[in-house]
Amino acid sequence: MASSAASYKRHRLPPEIIGHAVRLYYRFTLSYRDVEEMLAQRGMTVSYEAIRYWCRKFGLTFAPAIRRRQSNVSTPWHVDEVFLKIGGKLHYLFRTVDQDGQVLDILLQSRRHKRAALKFFRKLLKTQGYAPLILVTDKLRSYSAAQ
Repeated sequence: MASSAASYKRHRLPPEIIGHAVRLYYRFTLSYRDVEEMLAQRGMTVSYEAIRYWCRKFGLTFAPAIRRRQSNVSTPWHVDEVFLKIGGKLHYLFRTVDQDGQVLDILLQSRRHKRAALKFFRKLLKTQGYAPLILVTDKLRSYSAAQ
């Protein structure tokens, strides 16, 4: 979990609480004030500035493991795109979720062709670090061309 016990010297709270706050911030993309409120509900008085400091100091220790969540390669990914109108122009939001509903990656593009799908899949594979055995799509031709 933590890099070393020495790195937690001079902090008034134990490493478990600091680690919990950092994990909450990175895993659920909460604001510092939201994490402060969640800790207050558990009886821990911590300022949002302390949480910000912890995230800057210990974030590199926790963030990679949290982002690259332990997942099974056999878990299917579901890929879909949605039409959005932004400023009167049509855009396409590509999104991938796993079987638990956890959003793996999103990408907003102005077009929905092979190059856009290829860019999305490259970004997805780079952030996840592995390819699934099963990929569920809506059979958009761009997906099969990009694979």
